[in-house]
Amino acid sequence: MTQPVTGSVYLIGGGPGAADLLTLRAVRLLQRADIVLYDRLVSTEQLAFAPQAEKLYVGKALGENSQARQSRIHRLLVGYARAGRMVVRLKGGDPFVFGRGGEEGLELSRAKIPWELVPGISSSIAAPGIARIPVTHRGVSSAYAVFAGQSAQGIQTRDIDWEIAARIPTAIFLMGVRRLPQIVAELVAHGRSPDTPIAVIEKATTPEQAVLIGTLDDILTQMDGVSSPATIVVGPVVKLREELHSILTNPTVVSYDSLAPQTVYPFS
Repeated sequence: MTQPVTGSVYLIGGGPGAADLLTLRAVRLLQRADIVLYDRLVSTEQLAFAPQAEKLYVGKALGENSQARQSRIHRLLVGYARAGRMVVRLKGGDPFVFGRGGEEGLELSRAKIPWELVPGISSSIAAPGIARIPVTHRGVSSAYAVFAGQSAQGIQTRDIDWEIAARIPTAIFLMGVRRLPQIVAELVAHGRSPDTPIAVIEKATTPEQAVLIGTLDDILTQMDGVSSPATIVVGPVVKLREELHSILTNPTVVSYDSLAPQTVYPFS
């Protein structure tokens, strides 16, 4: 006889990095979790919300067999839930935005495991916002699209519709630092002007955040030392940062961390 399912799984988005950008529901579930399966971009501060839980790192490393690791994660989720555990699967950003949360949800549904999605703030909008770059702005950009930058592997790739990426007012690329030369080349080849503004926001919402501003023509000359995670924003909205960023000279304006106004990150 099949063992009855008594456990459950919560696919939780950890947001762009800062622990206080977790949702309230995410924190409450972490506090009740029996086990937390977490990824590379999850911080120790986020894990601290689950002091009683067993914590298991399941992040993927560059060059590793990604599908093999993902299959192991599926087995762990199903196995722990069938053992009656309350399982939290904690990911950076949002589980359904290039987070393979859909794959994990399908696996759990097929195994008849109760599960719930707890959305997280995607870095695709959080990183530009924290860097004072709106992804849409009246009269400047009426639409934006988000692309997986790691799919930009050369002129023959069909994983990204470069015609759309070149035409959309604001194009955002996640996981694209290593592929930035290909991204720039593809956008220009498909009609985007080399003068188009571009921003690269590294380690958004953390004290290590850095923001590089340039154009498609010169951004590659600024990339020495930049590492992932980083969010790439292409389009005229990047120009708005200069004016919006100037408010930080006002001593009454603090960082997004309203609970600790004495800490004002430079965001530059």
